Amino acid sequence: MIDINLENKKALVGASSGGIGCAIAQQLALHGASVTLMARNEDKLKIALATLDRSRGQTHRYLVVDFNNFEEYKIAISHYFNDHVVDILINNTNGPKAGTIAAQSLEDYQRAFDLLFKTHCYTTELALPHMKNQGFGRIINVSSLTVKEPMSNLVLSNTVRTALMSWSKSLAKDVAADHITVNSILTGLFDTARIQSLTQMDADSLHITYDEALALRLKQVPMNRLGKPEEYGYLVAFICSQYANYLTGSNIPLDGGMLNGF
Repeated sequence: MIDINLENKKALVGASSGGIGCAIAQQLALHGASVTLMARNEDKLKIALATLDRSRGQTHRYLVVDFNNFEEYKIAISHYFNDHVVDILINNTNGPKAGTIAAQSLEDYQRAFDLLFKTHCYTTELALPHMKNQGFGRIINVSSLTVKEPMSNLVLSNTVRTALMSWSKSLAKDVAADHITVNSILTGLFDTARIQSLTQMDADSLHITYDEALALRLKQVPMNRLGKPEEYGYLVAFICSQYANYLTGSNIPLDGGMLNGF
């Protein structure tokens, strides 16, 4: 029987006031980790914090940050690492705005780069010294299936997440000898506020109901349903465990069979 034990591990989880990030934090806490939540809405963070398991004496906390303002984020996360270390880093942020190439400016690309790339790189840079010193670390990037199969209305996400995936592969090779693993999860359609927002955008543009737009999305998924956020947490908990010591540099689709390619 697999017994995932993350006791005495400290985890930092981005965009964790709800959705996938919160579900990841809940699973890590359930298996014994002490978790720091990160997001910009303090009221939602307090609610999410109250859902984390404390049965093994964990200490959970939250950090209010705005991923959309890199300079402010840089200050806040630097202060955090002055007093804390992290064994498990979940790089996750809100997504950039949707839209096609024609709808984006150079400034939009820069903002998306700051949001999806610079925040991840900088946070990882701060987390690595402790991981290297102890000879253990887990870095997981919450990415998207669109790095394999780009969607025309998510061009900012497609572009920057692809760059991040290449960076992650390089990092995985650089730190493998230190027993630090780096993996990315290619997220499919999950029942989150982000998907609900994108589905409503589809409904508005096609002049159909939300339910009709959702049905069109689900036609892309062989399982014919949205993923549940807790199912995401299960995979992350496994990757963070001792059972995944040899798993690194991977891009793992979690999509109900949606990906057409290899």
